[in-house]
Amino acid sequence: MSEDTGGQDTRSEVYAELAAVGPYGVRPGHALITMVEPHPGHEYAYNRWYEDDHYYAGAMAMPWICAGRRWVATRDLQLLRYPETSAVAQPVTAGCYLSVYWITEGRYDDHMRWTVAINKRLGRDGRVHQQRTHVFTAFQDHEATVYRDGAAGPRDHHALDHPYAGLVVQVIDADGPAQRDRLLEWLRAKHLPGRLAGSCAAMVTVFRPTPLPGDRMTYVKQVEGVDTRLTLLWFLEQDPRECWEDTFTGLDTAVGESGLGRVELVAPFVPTVPGTDRYVDRLR
Repeated sequence: MSEDTGGQDTRSEVYAELAAVGPYGVRPGHALITMVEPHPGHEYAYNRWYEDDHYYAGAMAMPWICAGRRWVATRDLQLLRYPETSAVAQPVTAGCYLSVYWITEGRYDDHMRWTVAINKRLGRDGRVHQQRTHVFTAFQDHEATVYRDGAAGPRDHHALDHPYAGLVVQVIDADGPAQRDRLLEWLRAKHLPGRLAGSCAAMVTVFRPTPLPGDRMTYVKQVEGVDTRLTLLWFLEQDPRECWEDTFTGLDTAVGESGLGRVELVAPFVPTVPGTDRYVDRLR
């Protein structure tokens, strides 16, 4: 049976060639982490555009994105963020929606060629919501995953599909590239295992940002801290409000006392409910 392509040339014969070459594992070797602030008065329109169109056409339908999930910070969650002066978000409460996507290891370049092209096409077709600001958007390479329970429980490739009740984004800047290597080792071997023990967080994934291509969309600024920054995603089995004091206060002090870096953002989120406008009326 031939595929109905509506009379369009989709070059489908090339797909068989592409499927036969290159890596196709399940490990999340890379991620897209994007924190966005809809402009005041456009919150509902932004949410419907992202839920109904962009999450799929601008992400999940693309080659080598293997998982995705959206998260939201209501006003009370935004007010838990710190430090007050942040190199990531100005003000620190900016960026109430977060989307995270896993990209198959070894397929970053292939995905980037597609994503740049498809976003240009979406722009030409009038399918880009302009009333928003990218607060923190970066493609990132996976560096480590630390688990609370060892080999038990979901793995990092399950994290965006497992029904976790919350997510905390932590951004740390080291003083330089050499210090970042030391920071990563301290996090992986000492700090994170101790912090995770007995906590509401099942795992922490650690990523480092990569520069965006020169032909990226103009509304997305170039990535900062490519040589010095680490991004940590804490996946929670409880609402972050229920375990904030026990697990997430003082992360900046702990990192500062290590002498290896400084925390620029600690921000809690809860998952959105796809196909709904739940939480949109609680953003301001």
